[in-house]
Amino acid sequence: MTAVVTGIGVVAPGGIGREPFWDLLVGGRTATRAITLFDAKDFRSRIAAECDFDPADHGLSPREIRRMDRAAQFAVVSAREAVEDSGRRIADVPPHRIGVSIGSAVGCTMALEREYVVLSDKGREWHIDHEYAVPHLYGHMVPSTLAVEVAWQAGAEGPVALISDGCTSGIDAIAHGARMITEGRADVVLAGATDAPLSPITSACFDAIRATSPRNDDAEHASRPFDADRDGFVLGEGAAVLVLEHKDAAQARGARIYGEVLGFAARSNAFHMTGLKPDGREMAEAIDAALAEARRDPRAVDYVNAHGSGTKQNDRHETAAFKRSLGHHAYRVPVSSIKSMVGHSLGAIGAIEVAACALALDRQVVPPTANLRTRDPECDLDYVPSTARDHRVDTVLSVASGFGGFQSAMVLGRGDG
Repeated sequence: MTAVVTGIGVVAPGGIGREPFWDLLVGGRTATRAITLFDAKDFRSRIAAECDFDPADHGLSPREIRRMDRAAQFAVVSAREAVEDSGRRIADVPPHRIGVSIGSAVGCTMALEREYVVLSDKGREWHIDHEYAVPHLYGHMVPSTLAVEVAWQAGAEGPVALISDGCTSGIDAIAHGARMITEGRADVVLAGATDAPLSPITSACFDAIRATSPRNDDAEHASRPFDADRDGFVLGEGAAVLVLEHKDAAQARGARIYGEVLGFAARSNAFHMTGLKPDGREMAEAIDAALAEARRDPRAVDYVNAHGSGTKQNDRHETAAFKRSLGHHAYRVPVSSIKSMVGHSLGAIGAIEVAACALALDRQVVPPTANLRTRDPECDLDYVPSTARDHRVDTVLSVASGFGGFQSAMVLGRGDG
């Protein structure tokens, strides 16, 4: 593959913007806290990783703020930062050669729930009066609105797509955008993902299956991937958008290249909506296929960005997958989960993690797994506990796992490789 990353934009808990986000990661700081976006007192899990985000402070007009769901706002702000970072004058690119690929697991959740509460009079009315609805309700109902908003901002008239594969949406959307480049369907693609799921309905759903951490009295340390005392993941929100271009074109204009998308593969376990087999076979198969496309030996992997959700089932599943695919090298390569710091933003997190991988390649630093204190005997790899590590990083493997049995893997390499 010849698609490279030349721009990065991020809206994340604890860090709005690419550099604050990276500073949070390398500092090993966590952005998990008690929920403030709604009254969560009646929920089992009352903690989340929220973004301290004011859309007006980031250049959105009153009309845009009124029209857009919070997830759309995140995506647009991230896209603007990515384009600026790339140094590419989008206005000089023919509109039909600009593409967009945005992932999202739950679409415009916050706007939809807000409107339902109004239209149903807090659930008291079964028959609703549509005249109380905002004029943009249809846009909130259609997830593709998120990709459309980014396309409008960029003036993109080429291929535009919304990818929704649950928690693998972000990495899958970036892979789709890279394919647009390698297949010659676009010269520039804005690819990434966004989700703003922090609402009562989302919390209720995860409470029901007891997937989220109830460590409400210690929110800062609640997200504990690979730790023996972990008790579920911590919800998050955010977005990341990358500018993808042809490698030759980026080099010709002297662009800063963060990294190259070398390979990608996805698999499904066809097994269970939320369950994972302990042997990690499906994720291992995705890793193997991604490495094959990248033409990289497993021993070439210098860093693994784990899904690392902080559930026992997932952590053990992917640890087994790494051993299955990387062999003895799995014990030598550093593995970490940034969800320990920024939570699990569902479909968005895969794109946020790829952004972190691109920065790791650029800065030659491996982010840590925060809150990792007690060793789980079944998770016995090098998970980079607590402190970031200076480390030569030429090849990165990033993986994602999602409800429905989705398993995705991406291999990235240094842009000068």
